[in-house]
Amino acid sequence: MRKIVKTTGAKKQPAKTTKKKAVKTVKTPKKRAKKGGSDALRATMLSGILIVLAAVISVVVINYYKSEMQTAEVESSPERNKKSEPLTAVKVEKPEQKSAEQSETQSVTPIEKEPPVKKTASTAETSSKKPQAASSSKKNKTNDTKPAAPNPPAVSTPVANTTAAVTQRPPAKSVEKLGTVVFIIDDAGNNLRELDPFLRVPGPLTIAVLPGLPHSAEAAKRIRAAGKEVFLHQPMEAIGGQNPGPGAIYSGMSAGEIRAVLKRNVDEIGPITGMNNHQGSKITMDTAAVETILAFCAENNLLFLDSRTTADTVVPSAAQKLGIKIGERDTFIDNEQDKESMIRYIVSGLAKARKTGSTVMIGHTWSPELAPILAEQYPKLIEQGYTIKTAGDIIKSK
Repeated sequence: MRKIVKTTGAKKQPAKTTKKKAVKTVKTPKKRAKKGGSDALRATMLSGILIVLAAVISVVVINYYKSEMQTAEVESSPERNKKSEPLTAVKVEKPEQKSAEQSETQSVTPIEKEPPVKKTASTAETSSKKPQAASSSKKNKTNDTKPAAPNPPAVSTPVANTTAAVTQRPPAKSVEKLGTVVFIIDDAGNNLRELDPFLRVPGPLTIAVLPGLPHSAEAAKRIRAAGKEVFLHQPMEAIGGQNPGPGAIYSGMSAGEIRAVLKRNVDEIGPITGMNNHQGSKITMDTAAVETILAFCAENNLLFLDSRTTADTVVPSAAQKLGIKIGERDTFIDNEQDKESMIRYIVSGLAKARKTGSTVMIGHTWSPELAPILAEQYPKLIEQGYTIKTAGDIIKSK
């Protein structure tokens, strides 16, 4: 018998067939990639152009509106098209119209303040016993001991008489009288160039001439020819020891010596109306010397004006004792020689005139801005109601 052997075990599995999955690779065509890059570049360039164009348009629009606004502003403001009018150098209101602040600004210069000093052989005094005068002298350097530099030969040029040029003109309308103003110009005689502008000031003016200088006599002659008043600017010893110049009066001189000096100086520059002191803080404190000087003036029909180079002057008390009329300085105009400061001092003097009825202001020939200021202000002061006189007139009217 055939044996049938049954095989037992796992069924025979069919062989697995491995199938490879196809991997699809997506590739971008080259032409498409190039096209996308150029589109991005174009978009960027277009954006940049639009931004620049917008900025340009904005600037144009802003400038346009700005110019339109400026044009409208100019057209709506006609005052801006007007020419600016010249400023009045000295503007003085009536007393009742002044504010308290203005009144304080225009206060009178203290009497003990010394005049400024110029570096010449003959200088204005800057010393005084008062602390204020001491501080003033620091501002003005002196060189009294050095002789003045020789001046070029003087050329005689005639100057028209200008004394009554302003006062004879009738006022356009009646104005309130605000007071009498006197201007005295000291230190003439150093040279003629500095003097000439003052001879052309259109109105009364007193000019004081120093004696013993190269141009003293000629200066006095020109002052009289111009119709101005001549004073002797008599040099006197000062406390500080500055050199007062030739023809000076010193402490310790006898009455006879003082008279001899005065006579010599008057003969040199006369005829004169009167005299005032150059420096002299020491002499004007000497009662004996002052009484001798005032007696000489009275005997020779001369007037005296105290320049008040010291607050301790005895001139007023000596004059009262002798029964002699004198004048007194109120303000030094050119302690500072810039135009603005001199105008401020003049305004201060005008306040004194309105308050007391008169004022005496002293300046110097060596202040180059002063003569033009006076020439400009004389007509205006007359129109405002001030009366301008010489020192001699105001002393005689007392």
